[in-house]
Amino acid sequence: MRGLTRSAAGKPTVVLVVPILPSMLEMLEKEFTVFRLWEAPESNAALASWAESAQALVTSADGPVNARLLDALPNLKIVSTMSTGLDHIDLDAARAGGIAVTNTPEVTAEAVADLAMALVLHVAYQIAPGRHSACARGSLEALPPPRRSVAGTCVGILGLGCVGLAFARRAQAFGMRISYYEPRRKPDVGYAYCSDLEVLARHVDYLVITAPGGTATRHLVDARVLAALGSGGTLINVGRGSIVDERALIDALSDGTLGAAALDVFAHEPHVPHELRALDNVVLLPHVGSATLEARAAMAQLVVDNLRAYFAGKVLLTPVVQA
Repeated sequence: MRGLTRSAAGKPTVVLVVPILPSMLEMLEKEFTVFRLWEAPESNAALASWAESAQALVTSADGPVNARLLDALPNLKIVSTMSTGLDHIDLDAARAGGIAVTNTPEVTAEAVADLAMALVLHVAYQIAPGRHSACARGSLEALPPPRRSVAGTCVGILGLGCVGLAFARRAQAFGMRISYYEPRRKPDVGYAYCSDLEVLARHVDYLVITAPGGTATRHLVDARVLAALGSGGTLINVGRGSIVDERALIDALSDGTLGAAALDVFAHEPHVPHELRALDNVVLLPHVGSATLEARAAMAQLVVDNLRAYFAGKVLLTPVVQA
C-alpha cells in the first residue's frame, strides 16, 4: 500500500473525473478535499497541480480511467467507480501501480432487472408504437394485430449473476420458461442450463444479456447467435454493448434475420450508430438501467463507504483490485 498523505485541510484528496450526484458530492466534501477534473480548463495542467496531493479517483461508466491518467497522479491509492462495469478502467495499469479499485455491484441489480423485464414487455406489446399511432389518429381503429403473450414463451439469460437472477425471478412471475448460459453451470440454480450459447439462442424467444463486459464476453453474441435467435426472436441487452457484435446486429435487424432488439447499452457509448436509430424494429435507451433514485443513492453510498474504509485502514467493501 502506498503511504497515506493528507491535504493542507487534513483531509484525503479526491479527484472527480466526471460530474456526480449532488448528494454524493455533499457526502464527499464533508470528509475529503475534492477536485473536479471536468471543470478544469486544461486537464493536464490541473492534474500536474494535483499530482502530489491526489490520493483517490472517483468516476463512473462514462469517465475513462486509463494508464495516462493513473500515471499523472503518482500518489494515487484508490479508484472508486460508481458503476458495476469496469471496462472504462485500465485494471492492468492499476494493478501494476498498486492502486486499489472498487465498484458498486449488486446494489443496481433490482433496477436493471426491472428495466430488462420492461423491455421484454415493450417489445412484446409494441407499447410505444401503439400509443403513438393511436394518439396520432385520435381513434383506436386499425390497431396492430394481436401479439403473442409473454406467458409461456422461452427466455434465455446470458449471465446469471445478480442481475440475471433478479431478472429470472421477474420472468418466472410472468410465466416465462427460463434457461441460461454461463461458462459453467451454477450450483443450486433450478433453471435449465445450456453450455452452448448458439444452441440456447435457437430454442428461446428472448435472449436477455445481463453479463458483464470485458475480453471474456466480447462479441459473444455474434452473427451465428443472432441467426440462431432468428426472425421470431428478440435480443434484450442491459449488460454491456461490447458483448454484441454491433455490426452483425445491425445487419441482422435490417435484413430480417433477427426479429427485434431492445438495447440499453452500446458498443461505443455515447455514440449510437445511425443505422440502429433508423430501424423500426429496435428500442433504444440511453444506458438508464441503474437510473432509479434508490439504485443511484445506494451506488453513491457504496463509493463513499469504500473510500472511508480505505483511508481508515479497513477492508474494502467491494474490491476489484487490491492495493
